[in-house]
Amino acid sequence: MSGSFTLLKTDAATAARRGRLVTRHGVVETPVFMPVGTQGTVKAVTPAHLREVGAQMILGNTYHLNLRPGSELIRDLGGLHAFMGWEGPILTDSGGFQVFSLAKLRRVRDEGITFQSHLDGATVFLGPREVMAIQQNLGSDVAMVLDECPPWPCERDECARAVARSLRWAGECLAAARDSGFTAAGHHVFAIVQGSTFDDLRREAAEALRSLGFPGYAIGGVSVGEPEPEMLRQVAATAPHLPADRPRYTMGLGTPPQVLRMIALGVDLFDCVLPTRVARNGLAFTPDGPINLRNERYRADPRPVVEGLDNYTCRHFSRAYLRHLSLANEMLAGTLLTIHNLHFYLDLMAQARAHVEASDFDPWHRAWIARYGKRAQAED
Repeated sequence: MSGSFTLLKTDAATAARRGRLVTRHGVVETPVFMPVGTQGTVKAVTPAHLREVGAQMILGNTYHLNLRPGSELIRDLGGLHAFMGWEGPILTDSGGFQVFSLAKLRRVRDEGITFQSHLDGATVFLGPREVMAIQQNLGSDVAMVLDECPPWPCERDECARAVARSLRWAGECLAAARDSGFTAAGHHVFAIVQGSTFDDLRREAAEALRSLGFPGYAIGGVSVGEPEPEMLRQVAATAPHLPADRPRYTMGLGTPPQVLRMIALGVDLFDCVLPTRVARNGLAFTPDGPINLRNERYRADPRPVVEGLDNYTCRHFSRAYLRHLSLANEMLAGTLLTIHNLHFYLDLMAQARAHVEASDFDPWHRAWIARYGKRAQAED
């Protein structure tokens, strides 16, 4: 479905873009941040919370959902949307990142990946056709191809083998999706560009994937341990080789300033567990940097986390109350701070879209990042 994405505007001073992605379950305005729902839930919040804070699209994890409760069960119960009660678009990864994160439990071959389940030790095989069949069972609006994410640092020969294998798998995933009727039914399949820190390998991978005509492209293999400047350099080296009329997705990151910098490099879609993970430990995002609400300085602080930010948490609760909940290990603390942190990210994306439309994204994002960094509090 090459016509599923419309590029509405490009910033004159940067590569920032304003776009619109059409999916089976709704329209997604880009740039967009996608909350992560690894196991069929965005931790600590309900679909109603997600809708209230402005989530357009969320993620599910193919590897984990296939192990538990099983993709066939989810299919038989109406697909992942019905199973988790979320009516909007869902993007699912392929399980390829587990090649990287679960390195001690897997073996990579040209045919696919053999895992030992982290749940019970059972042997699981994921090849291109298996991955696409699982995502078809889930009913994913956007399904990611199977890929091999090289570690950082890695030798060039090791990276070249991973890139070649990923390219082969991408073609096989696309063929499987077409053969099964998945793409004809309006589902999208996105490719993933690997290449680690080797610019020529990333360029070659991007050009090879472009020739296959995917409706979207991800920049993979970043934020796997490399320093932030190197991460941003890899994104900058890859994005220009991706087709301008297709969405660009950087997988699994990042902080608010990182996201804005990557929008300036021409990226459209983002996901990250950061806003939900840190919420469960008492950390909240503000325009002046993150604050740790467990600190003594907030014991009697009557202010909301962010003045004027229109979400349930900021409308109703003080920093002092949130600190109390967090120190008492009350479950409500994780829910209220997750609501706030997700809204902070999603509101930031809405601001970014507006500033691209207004043709002043460059000065706005530079000033935003400067304020966030300059006044960020050094928490004890």
